[in-house]
Amino acid sequence: MFLMDPDLARDQVRERLVHADRSARARRIVTARRCDRRAARANRRAARAGAAVW
Repeated sequence: MFLMDPDLARDQVRERLVHADRSARARRIVTARRCDRRAARANRRAARAGAAVW
């Protein structure tokens, strides 16, 4: 059976948590950018529709 040094195990857990945090942050940034583009597109579409009515 392989037993890992507690300090090494703690370091690995910390590295995995940092990696998970970075991945989650990257996903939130991508989602925010996608929502921003979608909102900008809807805004342009609404402006064109409003201009067409007048």
